[in-house]
Amino acid sequence: MGNKREAGILMPIFSLPGKYGIGCFSKEAYKFVDFLVEAKQSLWQILPLGPTSYGDSPYQSFSTFAGNPYFIDLETLVEEGLLTKEDCEKYDVLDSESDIKYGDLYEKRFKVLRISFENFKKNKNPLFEKFIKENSSWLEDYALFMAVKATFGDQSLAYWDEDIRKREPKAMKEYKDRLKDDVDFYMYLQFKFDEQWKALKEYANKNGVKIVGDIPIYVSGDSSDVWAEKELFEVDEDLNAINVAGCPPDGFAVKGQLWGNPLYAWPNHKKTNYDWWKRRIRKCAEWYDVIRIDHFRGFDAFYSIDAKAEDAVNGKWRKGPGKDLFKALKPELEKTNTGIIAEDLGFMTESVKKLVKDTGFPNMKVLEFAFDVDDTEGHNDFLPFNYSKNCIAYTGTHDNSTVKGWLKDLDRETYNYVCKFVNANPKDKNEVVDGMVREVIASPANLAVIPMQDYLHLDDKARINIPSTLGENWRWRMKPNALTERLALRIADLTVTYSRVSKKGK
Repeated sequence: MGNKREAGILMPIFSLPGKYGIGCFSKEAYKFVDFLVEAKQSLWQILPLGPTSYGDSPYQSFSTFAGNPYFIDLETLVEEGLLTKEDCEKYDVLDSESDIKYGDLYEKRFKVLRISFENFKKNKNPLFEKFIKENSSWLEDYALFMAVKATFGDQSLAYWDEDIRKREPKAMKEYKDRLKDDVDFYMYLQFKFDEQWKALKEYANKNGVKIVGDIPIYVSGDSSDVWAEKELFEVDEDLNAINVAGCPPDGFAVKGQLWGNPLYAWPNHKKTNYDWWKRRIRKCAEWYDVIRIDHFRGFDAFYSIDAKAEDAVNGKWRKGPGKDLFKALKPELEKTNTGIIAEDLGFMTESVKKLVKDTGFPNMKVLEFAFDVDDTEGHNDFLPFNYSKNCIAYTGTHDNSTVKGWLKDLDRETYNYVCKFVNANPKDKNEVVDGMVREVIASPANLAVIPMQDYLHLDDKARINIPSTLGENWRWRMKPNALTERLALRIADLTVTYSRVSKKGK
């Protein structure tokens, strides 16, 4: 990652403004890059790009290699002659300027994308054929998985007929033949996603902005990954999870967190010298300049829960692959010049800290975690004066309240402590938010990333996610015209003041 001081903004793709129901690779995305340049930012951090399933979380995807078709820009397809404006308006998602109506999107978006596919089929495209060939290790399995899923009413893998669930040769051939057009459709969606995303990333890179991508440590049990390579996961012959991931009980969740993702069969990964992980890193390197790996501690030790358990109380800790995995991945990372950020939040054991140190990856510091009024000697690792240079500092992440929302929930003593720490007027919450931002930007951390909501002084109506809840998450969208020249200049001034811009201003 280097030792240069840099600054960036955390902004999910789905949160961008624009037409047709959800943020995407549209002209608004390019305008956001322009805003980052004007604000002298060199990093754009996004959330996982995978296709979302039930619950709408980008951390529960149908494939770790695939992209989310919702992010395909319809207006670009209109310019290419694959859709008409009337097609887009017919399947528009209404009343969604500041919110994402996932149910409506699910009902409408694939219908309009199918129209574009029917038009695309009329002419042979050599780039499409090339894309299929270059992504053969995962693409057809994913496309067939999605096509078969549709025939079973979009039910999860567990409810499919046994012959196709177990990939029996006769069933595989029958489904491939019968669903060929559907399989081609899902491959087309990935082609268009890849084409549009790489164009946007190229634009960002040419303007001095690097993309920080986020990948979940685990995959969904209802995914093409498990279906196609079951030996890499702790599942039985029927593809039912034997043990699942989660977190033990703590002060936030008295029964722990039951995530439900199947665990990795690490001995089988080791037998292949971690080939699946190498393929995953190669795909990520195409899409991102820096990869943030979620729940990094799971590589040192992971919490294993019996899949039949109703909560996470009786799970147990098991040893992960540790340095062995990253030793195998090192050549891939060096070859692609891809950086890694280790998400090491939560309770960290000495062995996890050692793994982070041994890999040399920058870890994460969240200022909202810093303020313990009983910590009179300033030992809290999240206080800025305790940061090392080799870390990435945040006010909060997508799983936290916005700073303004967080301030509202503090007790009076802690709130007053925060105000003193950031030297802000307690009566002006916007000033306190700005003080929190300034502490992160001024910190010793080489990398500083601020969620867009904190620069906009937004409360928890703009919160991205509340962990362990369903239904109201991943829905915030920034309002049109929120990115003003005045805001860009304010961010730029802060960035320059604390030396997070190179002498060339790039």
